[in-house]
Amino acid sequence: MSEDLSENAEFEDAFQHGMALAYHAARQADDLALATAYGDRTFAQLNARTNQLARLLLEHGVGAGDSVAVVSRNRPEFLETYAAALRTGIRFTPVNFHLTAQEAGYIIDNCEAKAVVYDAGLATAGDVLDHTVNCSLRLSVSGDIPGFDDFDAAIAGYGVGDIEEPVRGSTMLYTSGTTGRPKGVYRRQPPVQRSNAQSLASGRAGVDRNLCTGPAYHAAPLAFNVTSPLNAGVGIVMMDKWDAVEMLRLIAEYAITHTHMVATMFHRLLQLPVEVREAHDLTSLKFVIHGAAPCPVHVKRAIIEWFGPIVHEYYAATEGGNNFVIDSATWLRKPGSVGKTPNPENSRIIDDEGGEVAQGESGYIYFRAPEIGRFEYFKSPEKTAETYRGDWFTLGDMGYFDTDGFLFLNGRSAETIISGGVNIYPQEIDSALLEHPAIGDVCTVGVPSDEWGEEVKAVVELVPGETPSDELRAAIMQHARQALSAFKCPRSIEFVAELPRLPSGKIQRRLVRAPYWEGRGTKI
Repeated sequence: MSEDLSENAEFEDAFQHGMALAYHAARQADDLALATAYGDRTFAQLNARTNQLARLLLEHGVGAGDSVAVVSRNRPEFLETYAAALRTGIRFTPVNFHLTAQEAGYIIDNCEAKAVVYDAGLATAGDVLDHTVNCSLRLSVSGDIPGFDDFDAAIAGYGVGDIEEPVRGSTMLYTSGTTGRPKGVYRRQPPVQRSNAQSLASGRAGVDRNLCTGPAYHAAPLAFNVTSPLNAGVGIVMMDKWDAVEMLRLIAEYAITHTHMVATMFHRLLQLPVEVREAHDLTSLKFVIHGAAPCPVHVKRAIIEWFGPIVHEYYAATEGGNNFVIDSATWLRKPGSVGKTPNPENSRIIDDEGGEVAQGESGYIYFRAPEIGRFEYFKSPEKTAETYRGDWFTLGDMGYFDTDGFLFLNGRSAETIISGGVNIYPQEIDSALLEHPAIGDVCTVGVPSDEWGEEVKAVVELVPGETPSDELRAAIMQHARQALSAFKCPRSIEFVAELPRLPSGKIQRRLVRAPYWEGRGTKI
């Protein structure tokens, strides 16, 4: 089966009511919808279990306008919960399963979740009950959690047929900021149009198959490896944990046509021996999209030489953007660009004072927020206000437009570290490290890494009387590991006599970061 959905009124009606999965299940019931390390689903099975869960949620008073949180590895229940939320008007919040129980609990509470689905196979499962006290329905997958009901047992007995009067739900992802506390990116109304990148990445039902390389809680895999193929009726293969050789094996085994990657994956794939790379048939690949972090020019050129001209790049964030996408052929003419704006009226580059810069000059990249579907930070009007200048908002990136209108990124506000495509927020790390008695002050920054793009470094000013040493460095590292999730912990610590400050006493993170990037063409 192969169908163009762009002009299909029946599909559009199903999509607008959150029933795209049901539409495809009626037409390709026995086709593979999902393959994971924890079980597979046909379209019929996935849709049936989605309906069962939807009825369970509604019976427990979780419906339109309410929230469900999911803390899970790439399992079928993740998609079943997502699809159930989409057809019941529920706000779906996926939570990073690498977080501590307390960190995950903050998001579960802040998003006002009335229901939570938690993966019992996670190390934090035994500590999560205290952080879900406001949830009226708690479901566990992959084992028992005290105070939780088993997911499969809970949905058993509910009807598998499509629910009546479906209401389209929404997704609210969490991103952090300079305060370190995660913020929900909330939209009171869904955007009118799908993004250019998602439309390109969808694939065709009965023809294509999508490989999810990263954790589905992350904005990019959720958009490109879950939402897009699910809406298009394209089967999804989910990796439990990314591995270069395993990825190549899955592409060959499942005849994968579409996937999303980050620059770190490119780097590791290119490090494989030639004989390993050539041992896998990748001829099924039609479309590879990447983003989430900058990719070195030489790395991207090498991956295009290997995969062919099927590599696309997008530029956006959880909050949105202006639909920048660039294909391989165009990128090879404009190496380093992230694409040409589809609408010049919706992007501009301004200086520190808010004035527009001349063409070719670098400044802060701002996007015009849409009238319908503009974001705000959930229950945080002050943080929302900090991000906007009138109808314009910024992701904190810096760049310039060349004479042909192509955007090049060459810097970023020093607050956010992007390591392996994951956003890390230095203030949160600073706050944890400052609890160590030997630290007088600290400034965490991202420093260059060929493999990760950036890695976390803590620059430490000790309290009077303390002396820098390898022993103290190790003690601070141990303190960090106890206070923070592993991916947030510094990879290195440097001691300095004094951190640079403004007259107000505020540390100038940009000046701390700058020396590590000297001699590089870009600062990200």
